[in-house]
Amino acid sequence: MKGKKRERILRILLIRPNGTLSQYRIAKEADCSQPWAHSFLRKLELKKLVKNTEVIDVEGLFSYWIEINPRPYFREYNVQNPLEVLSTTNLKYALTTYYAETLTQNYLFPSRVDIYVQEHELQAWHKLLIATGLVGKGNFRLLIDDSHVFYANIKKKGYSIVSTPQLIFDLLREQGVAVEAAHMLIEREYHDII
Repeated sequence: MKGKKRERILRILLIRPNGTLSQYRIAKEADCSQPWAHSFLRKLELKKLVKNTEVIDVEGLFSYWIEINPRPYFREYNVQNPLEVLSTTNLKYALTTYYAETLTQNYLFPSRVDIYVQEHELQAWHKLLIATGLVGKGNFRLLIDDSHVFYANIKKKGYSIVSTPQLIFDLLREQGVAVEAAHMLIEREYHDII
């Protein structure tokens, strides 16, 4: 859980990078103790990534996040009309990587749907996806991670998308051309810090 608490704090800092959140508020939103949050923020300060709760090195903070994050568990499917599945379900999800980037800045070809889902709904998603598709490597991935990935999600064109920092992180981790899209988002979102 320690790693997930760190990621929660990084996500919160990158959503509100201007230092307006108190350490107490960050601890509360990350669901961890205030002393633990203070200690972790101090560690980030020693790495010259933040000053108190203000982000001073955006790219360094994303690099650190990638360094401490293991890849989430995922299942793959091949589904016809994947966006139709998302638009008709009542199950909770958060779109990320290619389709989320396309809806956000329209740079990448949307080659695969990646969504975060809640672990307790994994079987419901599986049942839904095999009704319209097949199990195995394909165009649709279910990602299971800490529920905090749903923090500060955005709605775009009727779809639930991860927060911009989470999208940037996922694109950076994806590698290849997705890294270009991530850097474009970093420049757009954090131009006053860079």
